[in-house]
Amino acid sequence: MTRLTEFAFASTDPAAIDGAGGHVAVFVSPEGRMDACARRADRLSRGAVKRWIGSEAFAKAKPGSVTSFAFPAGLAAEALHVAVLPNRPDAILARKTGVALARAKGRAALLVCAGARTQTDALALGLALRDYNFDAHRTPAADETARGAVTLAHDAVDDLRAAVALQMALAEGVVFTRDLVNEPANVLTTTEFADRLAAMTALGLKVEVLEEDRLAELGMRTLLSVGQGSASPSKVVVMRWEGGETDAAPLALVGKGVVFDTGGISIKPAAGMEDMTMDMGGGAVVAGVMRALALRKARANVVGLVGLVENMPSGTATRPGDVVKSMKGDTVEIINTDAEGRLVLCDVMWYAQERFKPAGMIDLATLTGAIIIGLGHENAGVFSNDDAFCDAFLCAAKSEDEGAWRMPLGQAYDDLLKSRIADMKNVGGRAGGSITAAQFLKRFVKDDMPWIHLDIAGVASVSSDTRYAPKGATGWGVLALNRLIADKYETR
Repeated sequence: MTRLTEFAFASTDPAAIDGAGGHVAVFVSPEGRMDACARRADRLSRGAVKRWIGSEAFAKAKPGSVTSFAFPAGLAAEALHVAVLPNRPDAILARKTGVALARAKGRAALLVCAGARTQTDALALGLALRDYNFDAHRTPAADETARGAVTLAHDAVDDLRAAVALQMALAEGVVFTRDLVNEPANVLTTTEFADRLAAMTALGLKVEVLEEDRLAELGMRTLLSVGQGSASPSKVVVMRWEGGETDAAPLALVGKGVVFDTGGISIKPAAGMEDMTMDMGGGAVVAGVMRALALRKARANVVGLVGLVENMPSGTATRPGDVVKSMKGDTVEIINTDAEGRLVLCDVMWYAQERFKPAGMIDLATLTGAIIIGLGHENAGVFSNDDAFCDAFLCAAKSEDEGAWRMPLGQAYDDLLKSRIADMKNVGGRAGGSITAAQFLKRFVKDDMPWIHLDIAGVASVSSDTRYAPKGATGWGVLALNRLIADKYETR
């Protein structure tokens, strides 16, 4: 796994700025007030900070922004970064400041003189999330240095150390998700994916890997139909975190894990097909959440299930027009083999309900291109049969600055799935494509089961930098789901 940013801790000492190498960060309030460390940096730099505060540039600087001074006179540091931040910022503003500092420091070591500021742990989370680069398969340049450590200097250093450890559990969950999504499909096969999840038993998770023979016994024919054209075996991985009360029903998280999607016989265009290594993004988010819960020892019961398949064209692949019976017993006419994610999810969702009787169920999938047309890359599509459950998730997503937007469901959309020869078709046509996909999944949700479907096709991996990540995998959803679990499912 990509190594997280290394953090060291020190008590606040303005004099430490004098001989600090690498980069140094100090803070001023939006009103231009300097704390002791900023005043020290100002004095050493012969009033550079104070002159900046009096300039038009400072008047335009927004809270959370960072201004950098290269090779400042009077300091040993290569750069001085001055962040605009109140003494008591909210967590998101502090996190954004950490992102700005990560961008500013590059690969250099950094001394962050936080003083008495609250939410410094949130700042550390933002810094760690943005200080990420997936370079597992890239030969480093000859002049490329190792990423330097970050030292957090604070008045309450022991409290900060404990708070940052908790935030790094979340960061590790996000980074684990990003690494999985960024991996090429020849590396992250269904077997390798399952092995990486099974290795999390070392963290206290209970992990089972259901192989094809067991899936056939259970009747997961729609899932198996997706992978039958591939040499890679289909699998379902079940991860259980049992940190709550013994008799408390778990929250079930179900993820689509299509490690590569050619579209099958309904093959995709060649242009852009290389991006289909990210079609296991839903499964990766489930894995990242389970990792974060185990690392922070969450007092909740959560089960994470990931259906792992590869969708390939071959002589054994499912054909358009085939009819397959699901684990539930409903028959599905396969109109388009590129609408495969819902075939994976429906069997795993039914299995999750039958075996675990969860308190609620959330599935995640890079399911439709239609959701990108509707919401772009700013929001995941949220579909639900339960207003209270949905509102709780939307609140959690907003509090973690992860975009999510509720989409409709309805009988008229469901009617588009009617088949002449089976109980349903796997597609409902071009109109409302993300909604008919959700309606398909809803048919596999029991009447009394609170359920949310998250279509993350637009947010799982993107072609340009986001606020918290470089281009590529974002890890969207790990923080929001962790927040939902902390707020609604953890015992106090």
